[in-house]
Amino acid sequence: ADTRLTDALLWKVEGQGIEEPSYIFGTIHLISKEAFFYPDGVLGAVDKSDRITFEIDINDMLDISKQLGVMQKAFMKDNTSLKDLLSDEDYLVVKQHFDKIGIPLFFLERMQPMFLTVFGYGEMQPGDLQSGEMVSYELKLNELAQQQAKETAGLETIDYQLSAIDSIPYKEQADMLVQTIKNSDQGKNELEAMMSMYKEQRIDDMYSEIGEEGGSSEGFEKILLTNRNKNWIPIMEEMVLEKPTLFAVGAGHLGGPNGIIRLMKAKGYKVTPVSQNK
Repeated sequence: ADTRLTDALLWKVEGQGIEEPSYIFGTIHLISKEAFFYPDGVLGAVDKSDRITFEIDINDMLDISKQLGVMQKAFMKDNTSLKDLLSDEDYLVVKQHFDKIGIPLFFLERMQPMFLTVFGYGEMQPGDLQSGEMVSYELKLNELAQQQAKETAGLETIDYQLSAIDSIPYKEQADMLVQTIKNSDQGKNELEAMMSMYKEQRIDDMYSEIGEEGGSSEGFEKILLTNRNKNWIPIMEEMVLEKPTLFAVGAGHLGGPNGIIRLMKAKGYKVTPVSQNK
């Protein structure tokens, strides 16, 4: 039986012919500025690394021509709109939610529902990032990389992430959106639960939380977590041989039987916790 992983967000990767260690750091993509912290050792790991690798290279995300490509792919094919996918009652739930946060649903009708789920959590308001209420570990680390003239890279392309979402039928995406909104009071608690797990660096628990979230995302766990983790391993194996790299990926990817910590260990690397929840 597999023992529980140490509660740690930062891990050191050694062995298998690696000259200088690389690091794996579990992030949370958006966190309130009060809750933001760097776990022990993260800034040191940034200093020791020559490259910072994200799920997707942040600089691709910030590239406007690539963003336009994303926008096109974000729309549903065949003129499908959200109304076509939901009962009147469920549609109303979504509409009222978006009215409440001040985004006219009219603009979003034809987007793949999965893209709208980020606004399904009671707490997330558009503009929170700009106003500095919410911060992103990825953007913070990207700034450090730029200040220290370090290379940045991604484990996958925006296209790949989009095709993963694309492979989930629109109807199921729409149902997930409704679920997310209906749970959003509970979602608030879920988000708070996630935040406190994150603060306590409980990566195995964070993985479990994603897997069983009221069942809304269980089926997609494979597509959105497991398959991606497995795709990342060969890329990580190449990168750790080239130069010391800090991999900054969502903390949900670290724990679990198919999380990248256990997958790297299975490949024979020595993977040890650096930050410990005190």
